[in-house]
Amino acid sequence: MPKVKTHQGTAKRIKKTKRGKLIARSTGQDHFNSRESGNSTKNKRRDLVLHKTSHKLKALIPYK
Repeated sequence: MPKVKTHQGTAKRIKKTKRGKLIARSTGQDHFNSRESGNSTKNKRRDLVLHKTSHKLKALIPYK
């Protein structure tokens, strides 16, 4: 069987942990942040563990 190609857009945005969970950065951090409260800005700095229903993304990054 040939190798499966990694989807590069997904590979740059999502990381797979050792136990198989998917981690991504929070969205909405680039600009227009001065209107946000301090708490929401602070919360955007955290990484998000993606929900278990997004298991289809694992197939896009098979070797990571």
